[in-house]
Amino acid sequence: MRAMELTIHQAFLPHTDHEASLAFYRDTLGFEVRNDVEYQGLHWLTVGPPGQPGTSIVLHPPFADPGITEEERRVVAEMMAKGTYAGINLATPDLDATFQRLQAGDAEVVQEPTDQPWGTRDCAFRDPAGSMIRIFEVRAQDPASPA
Repeated sequence: MRAMELTIHQAFLPHTDHEASLAFYRDTLGFEVRNDVEYQGLHWLTVGPPGQPGTSIVLHPPFADPGITEEERRVVAEMMAKGTYAGINLATPDLDATFQRLQAGDAEVVQEPTDQPWGTRDCAFRDPAGSMIRIFEVRAQDPASPA
């Protein structure tokens, strides 16, 4: 059986404030704006890291689905306020420099750079909608070292 060839094309995160999300993802994280669609007063904003045109995050209004009930809206709003509704993991080769830049940009710090017991070094922030953004330090592998 031949393996499937799959890549991550888009991930979705909710947003509640178009301008705040735009400023955070574009100005603080340095992502490119790939698309900004407005429909009936709601915005879908597509952003992605420079140099990775095939990978994007779509920031969407969480209550745009016409099938969502009032109870579901309430639960989603509560989870977003607590920062437990959505999240994404990013990676950088220099966690300390990335952390300093994000902290200087007034991002809400959840966890400073930490060496985790399972071998990962990471930090965490929240975006303007409360989504958890964890950033892992991933250094380029030395071509001479074994895989």
